[in-house]
Amino acid sequence: MELSKQTLTNLFEQLGLPSDQASINQFVSTHSPLPRDMLLSEALFWTPEQKLLLKEELQNDADWAHTVDELNAMLHNKG
Repeated sequence: MELSKQTLTNLFEQLGLPSDQASINQFVSTHSPLPRDMLLSEALFWTPEQKLLLKEELQNDADWAHTVDELNAMLHNKG
């Protein structure tokens, strides 16, 4: 079984955010760096629905988990 590769563009669309590369870059520069000990899903700029989506995707190790990890690294300035 081949899993489809989820992208940051797709994740931003799922989160209801502008998903073009310029908007993603702006989002990351506006919201980073997150404190080292802050979970991505606990950042104050997410809506409750966005927080839940991020948390569930990581907990369930869903198709999105790798992409959520990528966003996490970007916002913590680890990547």
